[in-house]
Amino acid sequence: MEQPLGYISQEHPDYVCKLKKALYGLKQAPRAWYGKLAQFLQFCGYSPSNSDPSLFFKKNGGVHMVVLLYVDDLIITGNDEAEIAGLQEDMSIRFEMKMLGELNNFLGLEVERMKDGIFIGQHSYARRIVEKFGVHEGKTRTTPMDANIKLKRDEGSLLPDPRSYRSLVGSLLYLTITRPDISFAVGLVSRFMQSPRKPHLEAAKKILKYVKTTLGMGLMYKYNAKVSLYGFTDADFGGDLDGRKSTSGFVFLCGDTSVSWCSKKQATVSLSTTEAEYKASTLAAQECIWLRRLLEDLFEPINKPVAIYGDNQSAIKLANNPVFHARTKHIELEHHFIREKVLDGTIEALEVRSEDNVADIFTKSLPKGQFELLRSKLGMVDKIKFKGEY
Repeated sequence: MEQPLGYISQEHPDYVCKLKKALYGLKQAPRAWYGKLAQFLQFCGYSPSNSDPSLFFKKNGGVHMVVLLYVDDLIITGNDEAEIAGLQEDMSIRFEMKMLGELNNFLGLEVERMKDGIFIGQHSYARRIVEKFGVHEGKTRTTPMDANIKLKRDEGSLLPDPRSYRSLVGSLLYLTITRPDISFAVGLVSRFMQSPRKPHLEAAKKILKYVKTTLGMGLMYKYNAKVSLYGFTDADFGGDLDGRKSTSGFVFLCGDTSVSWCSKKQATVSLSTTEAEYKASTLAAQECIWLRRLLEDLFEPINKPVAIYGDNQSAIKLANNPVFHARTKHIELEHHFIREKVLDGTIEALEVRSEDNVADIFTKSLPKGQFELLRSKLGMVDKIKFKGEY
């Protein structure tokens, strides 16, 4: 360790400075800040959530309070205005902070209150990346990918400078926070970050052209919707042409709007469609358990089994049958997690028609008609068109 350039102590040339507190720019700064703020919130009577360390809640009789923390940005909400004002006053005494009023922007997410509900989108962020990567002019697209597109790792010529491709895909990944309709497409092009090629870049730019066409797209959470959690799961058997691995997809909806979704390549090769679907169901079951606990912390406990719909009868029977068959001996133990949760009544595995399986949008590229139908079932609306109706 050496003294910093520009500062040389004449009396103690071999001495260095020791920090007594974490400052911005240090690796431990977020952790130190979180510890201090969490300690203060617990002193005020708030309890940290076991499901999400960034969530703090307080229940005192009929008063329900929730605080969501991200480094030094906080969302404070609850059903008691006096309690909210009291917490803000206490925090302003302990910390230097600004009151930004009603929530309308948080980490690039835009929150807008409309006539029928709350709209969450990333319109400004989407417009910036469209302009940044130069597709603000040209043809429009109605789907993020061509139907049944197949991309390979070694197909096409290597890009001379892969940094722009990585920057583009990274920007699109952040957009999937409020855009489940592009989750599969972005997940597919993100598999080629190591050595991107020309077809991969063309596919990524097509996603961006679709984003340009649907800048106002986002999630609408309606005011009068019931808190009923249910999910869909699906898998694309052997969809990865390089490793022949399958793609798992699931989505959970609450009040007919998506609250959690995933499109992910499976870690191991499946030997059948049933096995691929069974693995996808287990992934959905893990997310379901977390969502149940999170809703309980948010004062909305679920006292009945959560329905998870799939379109593969064999996978559903495997989940409901506690007997191990010879054909399942090779499946890793972790994938039998859903079977246990079905038996204890936490999850209910049900069948749905393939054309009505909303999770299909997370496992493969679809033609325009089917894509737009499933997109609407995710609870997505175009803010610009939606406003025009009123």
